[in-house]
Amino acid sequence: MQYHAVINGYPVSAHYDDQNVEEIFIPLLRRLQQLHESRARRIIAFIAAPPATGKSTLVDFLSHLAAQLPSMPAVQALGMDGFHYHQDYILSHTVVRNGKEIEMRRVKGAPDTFDVQRLRDTLLALRAGNLRWPAYDRMLHDVVEEAIPVTAPIVLVEGNYLLLDQPIWRDLPRDYAVFITADEILLRQRLIERKMRGDKTHEQAALFYQESDGPNVRLCLSSHLPCDLELQLLPNGTFMQRS
Repeated sequence: MQYHAVINGYPVSAHYDDQNVEEIFIPLLRRLQQLHESRARRIIAFIAAPPATGKSTLVDFLSHLAAQLPSMPAVQALGMDGFHYHQDYILSHTVVRNGKEIEMRRVKGAPDTFDVQRLRDTLLALRAGNLRWPAYDRMLHDVVEEAIPVTAPIVLVEGNYLLLDQPIWRDLPRDYAVFITADEILLRQRLIERKMRGDKTHEQAALFYQESDGPNVRLCLSSHLPCDLELQLLPNGTFMQRS
């Protein structure tokens, strides 16, 4: 199934295997429908995955797919990136890596560049009622507050660290969790190619992976909480259900 959309301000095209749609994605949506009906409140589902697994496009596609299913409640896709610290904060603060203090901007995208306590508070408020969700503008390279009105009875929140097994992160409220894993070699290739499409040389892209993307990928893969559904991204772009 071909899918075309605008994600984070950029046009994207993706192909989803028909078997994946029938055997993984539709059953996932129906499971969320069951949770919504049994708990009689908004359902929050996490799609957690390392960078370059296509999670932003996937949650958007799932929202689109839900609208095609008879009797399915509305599903809304949201991203975690709106909970980055604002750019002025990132540019004026430091973090410690390997015993050395470095500028936070050098590791933007790492867990400590997110306001996780605010994310937790917002998720708790989202269970109780509608609100406006922050978004990350990739053209401004900054957070836009209250950008997205959230009204759907089922929300899919995607992000790298939603299942991170660290303090506060592990306390994020959720009703259902999906984790997408992949081989690091595959993700490295995808991330370097992504940077090169953004006018970086191969050497610059490889260095950025070594300093920033690579540690984030390995952290996501090695330190995540148990999930309700685990999928593996295969080199051909399809998914295999692992649990």
